[in-house]
Order: sequence, then structure tokens, then C-alpha cells
Amino acid sequence: MNKKEVARKISPPGSGAERQADIDISPAVRYENLPLVVLAGRPNVGKSTLFNRLVGKRRAITDPTPGVTRDPIEEECELWGTGRRVLMADTGGFRLEREGLDELVVARTLAYIERASLILFMVDVTEITPEDEEFAAFLRPYAKKLVLVVNKADSPERDALVWAHARWGFDPILFVSAEHNRNIDELEDAIVARLDFSRVREVEIDKADIRIAIMGKPNTGKSTLLNALVGHERSIVSSEPGTTRDVVEGRFLYKGRGITVLDTAGIRRKKKVTDNVEYYSVTRSIAVVSRADVVILLIDAEEGLSEQDKKIAAFAVEAGRPVVLVLSKWDKMPNMKNAFEAARDRLRFFFGQMAYAPVIAISAKGGQGIDKLMSTVVSLYGKANKVIETSRLNQAVAAWVEESPPPAGPRTRFKLRYAVQASVNPQRFIFFVTRPEAVAESYRSFLKNKIRLELGLDGIPVQLELRASRKDRLRS
Repeated sequence: MNKKEVARKISPPGSGAERQADIDISPAVRYENLPLVVLAGRPNVGKSTLFNRLVGKRRAITDPTPGVTRDPIEEECELWGTGRRVLMADTGGFRLEREGLDELVVARTLAYIERASLILFMVDVTEITPEDEEFAAFLRPYAKKLVLVVNKADSPERDALVWAHARWGFDPILFVSAEHNRNIDELEDAIVARLDFSRVREVEIDKADIRIAIMGKPNTGKSTLLNALVGHERSIVSSEPGTTRDVVEGRFLYKGRGITVLDTAGIRRKKKVTDNVEYYSVTRSIAVVSRADVVILLIDAEEGLSEQDKKIAAFAVEAGRPVVLVLSKWDKMPNMKNAFEAARDRLRFFFGQMAYAPVIAISAKGGQGIDKLMSTVVSLYGKANKVIETSRLNQAVAAWVEESPPPAGPRTRFKLRYAVQASVNPQRFIFFVTRPEAVAESYRSFLKNKIRLELGLDGIPVQLELRASRKDRLRS
């Protein structure tokens, strides 16, 4: 069977397969200076449900158990039908009685309130609690940038209950049902009416700042690297592990390109994380991956790869972010011929899942390897945002199928119908097949490797989803 014959077996563009896919290719622009809209209130008033409703996807965990949301979650979104984009933040619940991490959760919520362009103060239509009263009193100085959102007004019969909240004096008061999508359009209009969008600007992806997360175990040189990059002491540098408690941001130019770098708290194994503040720092370090475009994972060159390094990399790969494996403190290694090649090969041998990731050796203290590291970051960013034409993708898939046909056994037989790129950064592809359950993990890996090697995506993670094509579902 020649390539043209194989290609005809793959559905042409415009077929049902293409319409099935959740195509979400990010725009070729990034939005800067977006207004920050913060959802705040006591636990279990529906903040996360409203957050998911407004951003249009299940981003926050919703659960009837109070306090599920701890670390604030941010998501950029376009408010439906308004054409306006905002940065939406879901915060942890405000509590009067606090224990454990509650103080930290509340502190983070209050910090977001200070920064907010608009506060959505959420309450439950069915009751007013002492926590509501206390929070309302706290929020009174912010009344000019506040909208009172009375949630769980599931039907007109509950509308009269809304006015019990009017005694706080906040204006406007909107009643909604996040669960049932009631009055959400009025809420979105109210949000837009109270925000200033004059500073929002669109920046082309290839000109936008590249956001880097510097991650790794404590005392691997993260703060030293940040200070070397930005050119001054932005983070406290100490030989004592765990000095950095919070995420520290810095900005610098690399060959005219803006770079925003995030220096995060060192991540330790769970057994060693006993202090509440440190636990919270670790949580934030993991969360910051979703804000980054590229993750720099520092590995102590003398100590070598650890299980904890693998776990940190797994967080980044799960989010679909490119990872640069950086052998830190290379100046302490013996000056031997081919020492780097040997260390790189050993790293890839013991960390086979990340064999595609680039490996760089640096000495942040002495400045060695920094230029190569940054050029690698810029290259990975470009690949992470690369859009592959659908026709080119399917021509390549046809060639791959001819080169390595799917298994022909009765339990392992399947056909590849069509493929689409679903998103960039993360690079996600959807393959429509006759029997998704029959596709072995080895064949998935084969497809991922082919995508990297032949479509210009080498060095970055590729997410692959298998779906049954519509006609195959109808047959079953």
C-alpha cells in the first residue's frame, strides 16, 4: 500500500472527526494587564462552581466539603458575549475559627483582595453566618470595587431572600445560581461595566515575555540562578536549605526578549514537610507551573538525580510544560574529558521518561552555561506555541502508519481515522481511531516520538488523546 492509499484511509478535513474535536488552539497573542476579578467569601458558598461557570471549564475542584480550595486558582478567560477578557481568581474560604493552614489560606485571600480590580463577594441566599458578617465588615473599605453576589438563588421563589443581605449597604446586589446558570449573563455584564480595560494590550506570542519557573529541591542554587539572570540580588541566598518561602518574580531581557522568571520554594519529600508555612510554599511552587511557559529543573550535579526530581518533573509534564534539566553547580565537578556527556547519558538512562528533554550544565555562581540555558528556553517556548497545519499533520500520520502499521491481531486491531492539534502550550493532539482501547502504550509512545521528531516539536512534552470516531461509536 503506497502513501496515497494510506492517506485516503484517513478522513479528509471537514469530516465529522474534525467537528468532534475540542479545538482550542490558543490565539497568536497574549493579553497583558488584564483586570483581576477575585471571588471571595466563606467556605461552601459556591465560589468554585461560579469560577468554573465563568471560565467555561472545570478548573477548580468543587466539593460540598468546606475548605477544598486552599491556594488561589487563576485563569484567564473571556466573559461570554462581552468580548472582554479578565484574569479570574478563585480564593480559599474566609473562616473565623482557624486551625492548621487556615491562617495561611485567609492571608492569601486577603492579599488577593488588595490586588483585585473587582471583588465578587459571594454569599449563600439561604443563610447569613457570623463569618459572612465578619467578612462583610472587613470588605466595607473596598465597597467601590465590590459586587455582592448572592448565590444559590436557584428559582424565583428564593429571590425575596436576597434582600436580607441588603443591610450591609453594598451596591449592586446580584442574585445568581452558579449551579443552574441563572442570571450569569447579568453578572458578566456587571463585571464588565465596573472594570477599566484601557491598559489591556495584546502582545504577539513571539514577542511576549517568556515566563520561567525555576524549580528543584532545596539548596540546588535556584536563588543564585535567579540573581544571576536578573543581574542583582532579587532572592535571599543562603546555604541553609529552604530559605525561599514564597514565589519571587524577576524580569530581565535576553537578546532583546523579555523574560519573567519565577524562583520558587524548594520542594522536599512529604515526610520532611512538617512546617505549615513550608507545606504551603510547596503547594504554591507546584501551582506556579501552570503560570510558567518553561520549567527549569535544577539538579545538583554532585548528588545526581533523585526521586524527588522525578516527581517535580512529573508536575511540569502533567501540565504540558517544557522542562530543561539543568545540572547545577557544575563548577564543583572534576574537570574531565567528556564529563558532561557521561553525566547527560546517565541522567537520561535513569530518567527514561524525560529522555526527550534537553540537558544543560551550568554554574550560576560563575555564569557558565547561562547563555546556552536561555537560548534553549527561547527555543522550547517557540516549539510549545507552534501550530501544525491539519493537512500536514495527517499527511505525516499517513506516512507513520505505512512505516509502522498498527497490530493486526483480533484484540489489538484498530485504524487511525484522523488527527487534529487541539491546543498549544501544552501541545495536545487528538487521534480518532476505531478502537481506542486497543491502542497499546507502545504505539502511543511511537506516535508521540514521531510528532516530536518530524513536526519540529523535539524537546517538549506531547499530550495525546485517543477518541472513537463518530461513525465507529454509532456502529457500537
